[in-house]
Amino acid sequence: QVQLVESGGGLVQAGDSLRLSCAASGRAFSTYTMGWFRQAPGKEREFVAVISGGGGSTYYTDSVKGRFTISRDNAKNSGYLQMNSLKPEDTAEYYCAARTGVFNYSNRRTYGYWGQGTQVTVSS
Repeated sequence: QVQLVESGGGLVQAGDSLRLSCAASGRAFSTYTMGWFRQAPGKEREFVAVISGGGGSTYYTDSVKGRFTISRDNAKNSGYLQMNSLKPEDTAEYYCAARTGVFNYSNRRTYGYWGQGTQVTVSS
């Protein structure tokens, strides 16, 4: 079992940066793959980024490559999403999620654990 709590969202202007955090409680956090997803109003929840349990592998959706960086600190049971050069189209509720394994990592239905979300709003 893993419980996840996101923080760090807010209202920023286009071009600004934000760092989202995901605090995990429960056992063996390092054994879980951690992903970030986002959901804009009226749209489906979409994959943003994922990092393997040990942190050695990361993957991103094309629209955030070069702007967002996913990371984790297993000693602190925490994961992060550094978001730079934010755009209005990045506006969404952001969720962290956890699962075992990395197969089909962009499919939200493969994640068994979810946080409550944190809102990111980017004004133009």
